[in-house]
Formats: sequence, structure tokens, C-alpha cells
Amino acid sequence: MNLFDSTWTDADAAETDLALLPVGSTEQHGPHAPLGTDVLTAEAVAEAGADAYGGEVVVAPAIPVGVAAEHRQFTGTLWVSPDTFRDYVRETVASLAHHGWDRVVLVNGHGGNVGALREVAGTITREDDAYAVPFTWFDAVGDHGDEMGHGGPLETAMLRHVAPDLVAEERVAEAREGASDRWGEWVSYSNLTYDSAEFTENGVVGDPADGPAERGAELLELASEALGRLLEAVESRNVPLPPHK
Repeated sequence: MNLFDSTWTDADAAETDLALLPVGSTEQHGPHAPLGTDVLTAEAVAEAGADAYGGEVVVAPAIPVGVAAEHRQFTGTLWVSPDTFRDYVRETVASLAHHGWDRVVLVNGHGGNVGALREVAGTITREDDAYAVPFTWFDAVGDHGDEMGHGGPLETAMLRHVAPDLVAEERVAEAREGASDRWGEWVSYSNLTYDSAEFTENGVVGDPADGPAERGAELLELASEALGRLLEAVESRNVPLPPHK
């Protein structure tokens, strides 16, 4: 059940303790892909994952602004501090738990959110009346994940499958020409950069031309199947933490 499209009485009739909370970002994805790419992909994976699970699960509205200061030189990018982001996620999960949906998978579409989501999920599980687990879709697509980049082949493929009208196909060549081939500038296993504008001319990392819609369909299937399995594990897991030794 999608909460955003439902009435409160529909929500009240839901007989499940499972919820999915999509989490994304509003940030640059090159000249060809929308600022909302990370929200759109997280929502698509959450909906497909709910279908793959087969049981009843509530899908909450997406959180559209995340930890994205690394893209701030590109117009339209929005960001909040990690503290604000963690607080917002935690309080949203508390709202879901208040209604009985106290086992929550955080379906993430933005790499900059990963650290904060793992931390806040641990805080929720240890200190609140809920259990939360983060899930980042591009970590669940097998060997494809090696080409993640940014606005590159994976995200462009996913968009071409789930929101093709939002991809500016006439700008893909431009995106390709100004792209970097890797994230950051690495020396002795350390990334010397903090902002994407330091190493990519137009915000893109990777080749978006390698992201056809057919690949997007495969990515969505892989991610949604993995999310469905995760929901099964979250539903059946004995949640209470171990006692003090």
C-alpha cells in the first residue's frame, strides 16, 4: 500500500508491521538526468520490492533531500547536514512505528546518505520502539554495481526504464564528453577530493551511453528481488537486542 495515495482509513486497515521508506536526494546528475534521479530510482525500487515481497507492506512517501553538499557547485542541488538528515529519518520512522509499522527498510538511492543511514538505523534499533535496516539499491545489482558512477550507466539505465521522458537524450553526448571515469582523485588509497566539481566537468561519472532501458529493467529486477528477500528477513527476525553480558 502506498501511503501517499491512500486515505487514512485505508492505512488503518493495513494488517502489517512492515514499511518501506524511500530516501533519495535532490542533486545534479549531469546535463541529461533530472535533479530528482535518486528519489525516482528509490521510489521505483521500493514499489517493485513491495511487489516482489508478495505480502502486505506499507510504502511511505520518499524523503527527497539528503546529504549532498558534495554537489553544491551545481545549481539546483539541495542538501541538509547529516545531523538534520538523521533526525528527519528517525522521526519519520517514529511516525510509522506509532501506527504499528515498526519494522522499516530504508530504501536508499543516494551514495552520500549511506553512512548516515547506517548510523541512524542503529540508533533507531537500539533506542526507539522500532527496527530499521538500510538498503541501497545499487549495492544489490551484482556486477553491475562496479559501474555505478554518478549520472552514469546505471542511473541513466534505470531512468530510461522507469521515467524515460525525464532523460534529455539530446544531451547524452554532452554528458559523456564532460564526464569523469571515476569518483574522486585517489593517492595512497585516499581520496584527495570532497566535492564532485573537483574531478568532473559536468557532474557525470561514467558513460551514460552504456545505460539502455533494457539494462534498467534488469537492474530494477535485481534490486527488487533483493529487497523482497530482505523484507522476508526483516519480517521474521527476532528483533530484541541481546542482553548485557
